[in-house]
Amino acid sequence: MISKAKHRNGGRIPTSPWIIVGSVLILLITVVVLAVQNYNREKQYMSRILSEKGAALIKAVEAGTRTGMMGMMWGGQQVQTLIEETALLPDVLYLTIINKKGMVLASSDKGLLGTQLNHSPYLSMLDLSGKTNWKIVETTNQRLSFEVYKYFRPISNRDTWMNNRMQQMMCRRGMMKGQSNDWCYPPEKAEDEQIMLVGLDPKPFEEARKEDIRNTMIISGVLFVLGLAGFISMFWMQSYRSAKKSLQDTSAIADEVVTSLPVGLIATDKDGKIAFYNSAAERITGLDLSKARGVDPDNILPSHFCGLKEALDRGESISEKEMVCEFTKDKIVPVSVSASKIINEEGQFVGQVLILRDLGEVRHLQDEIRRKEKLAAIGGLAAGVAHEIRNPLSSIKGIASYFKSKFDEDSDDKKAAGVMIQEVDRLNRVISELLEFARPKELKLKQTDINELLEHSVRLIQKEASNKDIAIKLNLSQQQLVAEIDSDRFSQCLLNLYLNALQAMDTGGRLTIENSITEGNSINIEIKDTGSGIKTEDLNKIFDPYFTTKVKGTGLGLAIVHKIIEAHKGQVKVRSVSGQGTAFTIVIPAKKI
Repeated sequence: MISKAKHRNGGRIPTSPWIIVGSVLILLITVVVLAVQNYNREKQYMSRILSEKGAALIKAVEAGTRTGMMGMMWGGQQVQTLIEETALLPDVLYLTIINKKGMVLASSDKGLLGTQLNHSPYLSMLDLSGKTNWKIVETTNQRLSFEVYKYFRPISNRDTWMNNRMQQMMCRRGMMKGQSNDWCYPPEKAEDEQIMLVGLDPKPFEEARKEDIRNTMIISGVLFVLGLAGFISMFWMQSYRSAKKSLQDTSAIADEVVTSLPVGLIATDKDGKIAFYNSAAERITGLDLSKARGVDPDNILPSHFCGLKEALDRGESISEKEMVCEFTKDKIVPVSVSASKIINEEGQFVGQVLILRDLGEVRHLQDEIRRKEKLAAIGGLAAGVAHEIRNPLSSIKGIASYFKSKFDEDSDDKKAAGVMIQEVDRLNRVISELLEFARPKELKLKQTDINELLEHSVRLIQKEASNKDIAIKLNLSQQQLVAEIDSDRFSQCLLNLYLNALQAMDTGGRLTIENSITEGNSINIEIKDTGSGIKTEDLNKIFDPYFTTKVKGTGLGLAIVHKIIEAHKGQVKVRSVSGQGTAFTIVIPAKKI
């Protein structure tokens, strides 16, 4: 029953109207809180501005008074004039100086001179350090005033002493009359200390604050309307979003599946332009397909999809067709290709899909299996033939040695017998190599310092290299490299590669030997010469038994090297350019120290 109800409602669970009402209420509370916070912030801003302005006016009057008293012997009358002039500044309602008893000593309103003000409730809270205080008061003409007040101290104690000395001097000269007891001079008793009141007009700030409140209310109202409209739209669009989310989830799953496929996938749209590809396609083709979207495949891929376009245009489907494609210059890739058209439910053509599977690894494994099978067959045959040949060869060598001793020293017969003995020795050497190749020997593994092994092996060929005018450059790793190897068999591999390199440099050159460790904890040993190099068509054959380009070579040296390195769970790589030299790289696992 539940599933049927969901089906009738399109799979959508209805939303309770209380959710929308609650959401709107939360939005309204948020708007009100923001408005209150903005009001309080504006109030604090106004208080700080007016308080700082009042403090600046008090400091200005103090500075003017100090200057006048020290330089021109001012008294209370001059200070009164200064206050009257300062009060003419915009937004200044009044300036008044009183003592702690509330007696008005000077004021911009002359009518207040000598009167008593009742400021005791907050004058007692004055800060002796000179901190500015403020309070909102109501003036006599029913106006609100932002009143700033603090102690009025234009002259310090030291200044007072100096001023008194000057007054005494002036009094002796008859230049001061009755000013020595003027109120503006520092009082002798604490209750006679002076306090300055500055009344500022808060109306401009109040108007600005009201304007900000109006703007805030307008913005809040707009936000409320927009929020309400958004919630209503959400209610109306819920079904649409649900369907869209389902589609997005399905699309995300499909994209992840296609992206993770181990095979390359390239799809075109109905106009024949590339619309989709995955990372495996980039890896197989070696192309930067990020620039291929919306491009004709013929401009990126080999011409006509490696010969598949004609079959696709005829409406045929291709399944697992093996071919070799040249996606980039000098890079030929064996691939298995499947391709077909994409038709929607209405029978309309919407594109094509091309699936590529890299056969390079498969071909490599097939070649490796064939090579091992061939080696096994040759090894078995060689072992049998070697046993059958070795004994007759010993007899032939003995007879040839006998006849050689019977002939004259310079006779042709003696020379022929010597040649026979040399050829028998060569056949014995070939048979020994065959037996070594055919019979796998057990490796005697032990931890070996690769740097020491390379130094020792290089010393064995230095004499021959010097005779051929070949320079040897040994670049050893700065860190200790240790591997579990059979040092005797491994040295045999190194000497074989050294001698091949020396033979490739008949007119002199340079042999470079270096080692290093990779991030995968493997040791690389590179042996590089500047000799004649190897032809490109011969590179895949050099490890095959009996393949050689030397006149007197047996073709087993590199095959034995390959077999020994494989027994060490390593591999041998070669790169060469004909006429420019050859580099062999041996890779073996390193022993963790």
